[in-house]
Amino acid sequence: MKTLAALMRALVHERLTRVALVMLLLMLTVSLAAPLLPIGRPDQIGYGPRLSPPGWAAWLGCDQLGRPLLARVLQGIRTSFLLSTVSVLIAGAAGALVAMAATYGNRTADEIASRGADILFSFPPILLGILVVAVMSPGMASAMVVIAFISFPTMLRVIRAATLSVMTRDFVVVAEIAGVSFTRRLFVHILPNVIEAFTVQIVYSISVGMIVESGLSFLGIGVQPPVASLGTLLRDGLPYLEVAPWLTLGAGLTLAAAILAVNLLGDGLRRVVDPVQHD
Repeated sequence: MKTLAALMRALVHERLTRVALVMLLLMLTVSLAAPLLPIGRPDQIGYGPRLSPPGWAAWLGCDQLGRPLLARVLQGIRTSFLLSTVSVLIAGAAGALVAMAATYGNRTADEIASRGADILFSFPPILLGILVVAVMSPGMASAMVVIAFISFPTMLRVIRAATLSVMTRDFVVVAEIAGVSFTRRLFVHILPNVIEAFTVQIVYSISVGMIVESGLSFLGIGVQPPVASLGTLLRDGLPYLEVAPWLTLGAGLTLAAAILAVNLLGDGLRRVVDPVQHD
């Protein structure tokens, strides 16, 4: 298994992956440092004239309440990326553990887990979001639950396939014959050999989570005011698209750039993990 250091060394040799990593780190760094920058607060009403275009005072202009758009876009990056990453990591870890235990355990558990994943796959994200909001109130928690429900079955399928290819290898069979416990075989022999597939799928799932979160927030069932999300910025700017297109332009380009960067990073990781398939 490649170590993390070897994986990062291989990644930096690919120009597109390197550009994507730099772009993503730059966006996250600037968004985290936003409270220290002289760009106003994202909830500061009257920072500038309503619907004012980009200028030196407000680099991306101001929204319908005079709030600085740059500060709100940076807060939107933090919100979208944080919600997506936390939800995907929790759901991904749960999906990976269930997949390994069920696949390597017995056929009945594997069948139940696979059919459960199929059921979750049958729900479109927006419909699932509406169902979750019907039980919970709109907000960050609802968006995180929807992202988790979408990420769980995908991770389960990916790790199930990786586990099936590992469980028949000699070192796993020998460990079983030697009487090594099920838990030790699972975490010592199988987990290290599926961690690369887990990492690649986590990266891809983060980009999907950002799209889902933005879509839910755009529909008003995700992140709620006064917290800014890239989806809420797109929704708020839609009525002013003809007179003030910069309200949606900044959020839209930022969301597209973030998703592109995450996907390119995932592509680079996949090429390192499975260079034969890539060739």
